[in-house]
Amino acid sequence: MTTLYLDIFSGISGDMFLGALLDLGLELPTLERELSKLGLRDYHLHVTRAQRGGMTGTRFEVHIESGHAHARDSEPQPAAQAHEAHHDHRTHGAAHAHPVHSQPARTFADIRQLILASSLSDWVKRRAVAVFQRLAEAEGKIHGQAPDQVHFHEVGAVDSIVDIVGAAVALEQLGRPQVWAAPVVEGTGWIECAHGRLPLPAPATLEILSARAIPVSQCDEPHELVTPTGAALLAEFVERFGPMQGLTVCRIGYGLGHRDHHTRPNVLRVLLCEAARPAPTHDWETDTVAVLQTNLDDLSPELLGAFISKALGAGALDVFYTPVQMKKNRPGVLLTLLCAEAEVERFSELILRETSAFGLRHYTAQRFKLRRRFETVSTPWGPVTVKLGLLDGQLVQAAPEFASCQQVAEQAGVPLKQVYDAALQAARAL
Repeated sequence: MTTLYLDIFSGISGDMFLGALLDLGLELPTLERELSKLGLRDYHLHVTRAQRGGMTGTRFEVHIESGHAHARDSEPQPAAQAHEAHHDHRTHGAAHAHPVHSQPARTFADIRQLILASSLSDWVKRRAVAVFQRLAEAEGKIHGQAPDQVHFHEVGAVDSIVDIVGAAVALEQLGRPQVWAAPVVEGTGWIECAHGRLPLPAPATLEILSARAIPVSQCDEPHELVTPTGAALLAEFVERFGPMQGLTVCRIGYGLGHRDHHTRPNVLRVLLCEAARPAPTHDWETDTVAVLQTNLDDLSPELLGAFISKALGAGALDVFYTPVQMKKNRPGVLLTLLCAEAEVERFSELILRETSAFGLRHYTAQRFKLRRRFETVSTPWGPVTVKLGLLDGQLVQAAPEFASCQQVAEQAGVPLKQVYDAALQAARAL
């Protein structure tokens, strides 16, 4: 099966993604023809060849009516420079080259209607709306709004709609390959936004990645590398994160960012490959995690509980223990910690310092995960959020969110179990 591998050693943004796919062989006239189905006006696409860090590739820009390229969230901002928040619709990069009023504010509902009313293919419409849905849910969570009410000044602008819809068009033109990606790497430092000084990763980026449980590591590059749009593309399209395994590279494309970075070329490298192993028979998501284990028979339960809390608070994906029989028939526990591969040394040190372990084991494991989405269902006592697990498009798991059920039960003065059972029944009826 054809695989598109995203080598995101220098992050990802919407325009870098399209630049890389154009460099890979996507025809610009085809992209322009499909984007024209949206009915947007007063822009044109600008594609040039350039270099970043000695690597030659394609720079993709959207030029608005004024003739200037719009500086979007694709341009990571150094820690010391001004950086406007995603919902404020200035950029994760350089300042606007034209007045802000040329980019209209749109709600997620507006953007969804724009896409669904077009004559684009059903697949492109569904996937483009899903990318915007991820952005809307992240912004809504940060600012306490329902997703449909979130205003996207920047992402609602013509150039960002082009980036997201264009990404779906490009993948369809490539034959809808399965998409894999390298581990996510983000820069370090701070960004200045309308709400004050915020740390990297940007809040929206972190919300989007965490919603899909995508591990992220930081490097010493003092710029934002992964933009919210780039994070949403990863969360929607990538089925597996990890190093290249069993792939035969057929073609390579390079998408360029706006600036030159300090520690790495500002380049997104994409590889069109053929997988050496059989194609998956299901649409589940997969990734690779590190597993750390150690056997303990002399650690106080209080200290064990404290360690689990500390490890989870430090970013471990999961921590648990299993009763086992140790040497000399002693009862003990098998302590297991899951983390990203890049975090193995940090969590190994934590285990050795915070428990009675003299050593531990490390191996990698592949995870198979149902595709997930969150919905709101109605109960006699109020709305409840539920998590749905889908396999091959069919609902196979449904789980009411405990905190949501608890809040409704307390407000209504009814047993929590009643609310939970009602929410579960409503979820299974979806």
